Amino acid sequence: MTGIYIHIPFCKKVCNYCDFHFSVSLKLKDKVMECIGKELVDRVDYLPSKTIETIYFGGGTPSILSIKKLSTILNLIYKHFIVSEHAEITLEANPDDITIEYLYDLKSIGINRLSIGIQSFNDDDLVWMNRRHTAAEAINSVKLSHEAGFENINIDLIYGLPNLTLERWKQNLETFISLQVPHLSAYHLSVEPKTVLGYYKRKGKLTEIDENDSLAHYGALLDVTKANGYKHYEISNFCTNENFSKHNTNYWKQGHYIGLGPSAHSYNGISRQWNTSVNSQYIKAIETNQSYFDIEQLTDDERFNDYILTHLRTSWGANFEEICMLFGDKYLTHFKQELKKYKDLPTINISNDYVSLTDKGMFVSDKIIEELFWV
Repeated sequence: MTGIYIHIPFCKKVCNYCDFHFSVSLKLKDKVMECIGKELVDRVDYLPSKTIETIYFGGGTPSILSIKKLSTILNLIYKHFIVSEHAEITLEANPDDITIEYLYDLKSIGINRLSIGIQSFNDDDLVWMNRRHTAAEAINSVKLSHEAGFENINIDLIYGLPNLTLERWKQNLETFISLQVPHLSAYHLSVEPKTVLGYYKRKGKLTEIDENDSLAHYGALLDVTKANGYKHYEISNFCTNENFSKHNTNYWKQGHYIGLGPSAHSYNGISRQWNTSVNSQYIKAIETNQSYFDIEQLTDDERFNDYILTHLRTSWGANFEEICMLFGDKYLTHFKQELKKYKDLPTINISNDYVSLTDKGMFVSDKIIEELFWV
């Protein structure tokens, strides 16, 4: 599978937890969009002879873009790439950007999947996170999406907030279930250094959630989704009826992809590259035909570690035969040896030469995966 990711590095407001690249100044928006178009045309040979099966507008806040600007990028993709007839085309959207007119227009240009950044259905939580929508707008955005005929919808929720009670988290999950959305991305709050919450933590104004409370949130997430027919197919992702995110699954299965725009990453199986995360530098480099990205050629060790990192995030897991085929006996022997320490622990499943994390394992996945790396 092959995908295209377009990073829209603009937002109207700073969310307290967000560590992605964005700017709340929109003065460079038009220039950045022009340069994304130029980058797209310049990189048609990055993935030669590949059919594009997923297109993803991420950010930032892609839903601040007009239909005309979104359509311009899509038209360029269809002009310069072979796009599958059944391509998944996703737009990340903020609830307060969603109107019925905007949704119909999105459908008319080919957007067929929405990922709505709700984060919480509770107004107190939304204020604490400095989100720019209300709980009522969050619920209405999903209802409008259904009304407009969108069937492939994801919503994002965040748990593990220091002030989030278990009862209120369960209410969030109940609201999600009631809205009959086929996909959920549920993320545990991570306090990153270069965020507002990171600043509060350094100043002693924020204490992160107790581990037992965090585990209780996670347990409620698993219980509610399982009881309602959702498959836990990736650490933070759940879906019904095989409604996996094709785009993100491409990442986890180490498919190839092009990343366009400031801070976007690309991968072609042998190297990774990432664009500058300074909007003005990106514009200047594109306009003057200068380099705007760094590149890393991957060693066998790095490729193996990437395989373990991505595959063990998913319910499909890692496969002994595939590891041997891709990397050789040396890496398979290492992997099997490191797995022995988990033989009698409830964190890893080994069945028919497939290795995957259990639900308990997914909660502590970072530690397990790091121990399985080739160092």
